[in-house]
Amino acid sequence: MSAYSIAVAQVMVRGQKATLLKLSFGAPAQNDIIVKDAVAALAGIELPGGELVLLNGPASLPVAVAVAHGVSHAFGAVGVFDPKLGAYVVAVAHGEKYAVGQMIAAAEVA
Repeated sequence: MSAYSIAVAQVMVRGQKATLLKLSFGAPAQNDIIVKDAVAALAGIELPGGELVLLNGPASLPVAVAVAHGVSHAFGAVGVFDPKLGAYVVAVAHGEKYAVGQMIAAAEVA
């Protein structure tokens, strides 16, 4: 069993297609192993690229950085779910469609 897994789903945000990555821990391990398994899980997914990718689920800081880096070149923006806000916060933005710090309400993701 892997120490980390990533599942991919296609969603709609404000009428536009987006990719949702559902993140989750697996077998207990330290971050040196977890981050390698997260990168391997990401490599095993065919990412369509596009305007927006959303990350949702638990992640240690090293895992979050590795996953964000792994997707940031294929997408115009990376949004990360903040449960306190009930929204995705754009953490990486290329171009003008999304801005760093912009919030996307969870209710807008279908």
